[in-house]
Amino acid sequence: MDRRLLHTSEDNDPMSVVSNLFDVAMVFAVALMVALVVRFNMTEVFSQEDFTMVKNPGKEQMEIIIKEGNKINRYTTSDEQHLREGKKGRKVGIAYELDNGEIIYVPE
Repeated sequence: MDRRLLHTSEDNDPMSVVSNLFDVAMVFAVALMVALVVRFNMTEVFSQEDFTMVKNPGKEQMEIIIKEGNKINRYTTSDEQHLREGKKGRKVGIAYELDNGEIIYVPE
């Protein structure tokens, strides 16, 4: 049997391995992004609906994320953002939600 039939010129090309690794890495990266979006219930970010989300409520690292149309605003309690954007705020009270759905606001 002729050995030239078993070995093609592609078998000797070292760059074919690199291109295959790149393809595998891209598929893995896309799968990881989809898994993270589904895991953290962030599918609202990709919808057309407006939403408001609060991360770490009541803590020092609290963030409020507001999506209006195609614009996403993020508000944090960090001093750097206050200096950068000129926005300041203070805590003025606490809101409690009762079992029946009623919300009570208690000013400080």
